[in-house]
Amino acid sequence: MRIRSLLAKPFASIIASQTRRWSLEPFRSQHDIFAELIQQGRSTIFGRDHNFDTIRNYADFKTQVPIRDYEALQPYIKQVLDGKADVLWKGKPEYLAKTSGTTSGTKYIPITKDSIPNHIHGARNALLSYIHETGNASFLDGGLIFLSGSPVLGEKAGIKTGRLSGIVNHHVPQYLRSNQKPSYDTNSLEDWEQKLEKIIDETLQSNMTLISGIPPWAQMYFDRIQARTGKKIKDVFPDFSLFVYGGVNFEPYRAKLFDTIGKPVDSIETYPASEGFIAYQDSQVDQGLLLLLNSGIFFEFIPAEEYFGKNPSRLNIEEVEINKNYALIINSNAGLWGYSIGDTIKFTSKNPYRLVVTGRIKHFISAFGEHVIGEEVEKAMKFAMEKFPEVELIEFTVAPQVTPLEGLPHHEWFVEFAKPPYDLSAFSLELDSQLRKLNVYYDDLIKGNILRKLRIRSLHKSAFIEYMKSLGKLGGQNKVPRLSNDRNIATVLANFQTETSHP
Repeated sequence: MRIRSLLAKPFASIIASQTRRWSLEPFRSQHDIFAELIQQGRSTIFGRDHNFDTIRNYADFKTQVPIRDYEALQPYIKQVLDGKADVLWKGKPEYLAKTSGTTSGTKYIPITKDSIPNHIHGARNALLSYIHETGNASFLDGGLIFLSGSPVLGEKAGIKTGRLSGIVNHHVPQYLRSNQKPSYDTNSLEDWEQKLEKIIDETLQSNMTLISGIPPWAQMYFDRIQARTGKKIKDVFPDFSLFVYGGVNFEPYRAKLFDTIGKPVDSIETYPASEGFIAYQDSQVDQGLLLLLNSGIFFEFIPAEEYFGKNPSRLNIEEVEINKNYALIINSNAGLWGYSIGDTIKFTSKNPYRLVVTGRIKHFISAFGEHVIGEEVEKAMKFAMEKFPEVELIEFTVAPQVTPLEGLPHHEWFVEFAKPPYDLSAFSLELDSQLRKLNVYYDDLIKGNILRKLRIRSLHKSAFIEYMKSLGKLGGQNKVPRLSNDRNIATVLANFQTETSHP
């Protein structure tokens, strides 16, 4: 055992003990953070505008601070971009994380000196929790790779700006830099395909033991290695033992990814966002991700079905229920107040508080009132694939077809298979059956002849890569929406159909 793995085990034990302490007192952890946030926020422009001096408890806070998305927070972000200090948090942000918006274009999310530890320690503690539970620390002695955005930072109003993954790259501990891949120069390349080839050049001769990234882009990395070498990943990197991922549900990609690897490896799911590091998988046995209740964020939760109502309920951690969908709201030491990050989550446990990400609050299909969400289409695909074990998936997305040329309206599934089902019609029927079991409203619409059963559009190889390339969003942390309530994505993907699409 080498020095990194040797020293990691006692450190992992310390972190596990600290985690156990705060997770056993979740209400106190959140109460303390709430009090600290309000105290610090009183001297800011936002705090004065919302009378933080009069806030004594959470009820006062809900009365005085409305829920906001990025568009509603923009007047304050604009003041930050104009160079003002003490706008949302004391001083100026250390960084502005750039992320893609919809109506707002590029979004600039503040990261402050106080919020940086949330991002860095969240990722670190995910690995340490794994080490403490499994005893496996040997991966720290080999090559480590994170398929991320460029670490080259720009500047706005004297504040460094860049993608979150690029910003975090500057805070990788020094003791890990000697075995971190890729090199800074390679990681700085903007063209994803050129960057990927360079990453392969650098890693093929290395003993890669940990690989981290969004599953579809990790798959692309593995596919290119396999095409170049003719070997399974296990034969190229025999000591590869840990895959770390986040950003999307792993299940639709699992079978194809592990087939390419050629052996089972452990995996850790993380829940990082530009707005904060929310949760990580702290156990290889228990379901769900541990919600970080002691890391500079005070969480609120809105029942998903109430989110678009006039006066939705706002709940703190003490009031949530298991197996109920909530929109996630954060208040943080980055200066985000009553901020809706757009995700929906569901708790799997309250002792400790663990969750799964179920989708995006604005990513759903409800052309006829069915309100199908991301969790449901992903589960339907997972269950259908279990019935058709030959199927391997690369990517898929779902859209409504409201005005078909003939027949009833329906849902269209645009699917790129690595290995298609032997019988596409039978697979389509099974997929539809699974979705009907998961969503009673969709089932009622089928029974009532308002909708016909879903239709699969099989896509050519690399269809989603070409689609993302056309948007200038190939690689890094960019991902395809799992479903949408319009035809914007579907219209483009229709150009990539094969002749085997299910009619």
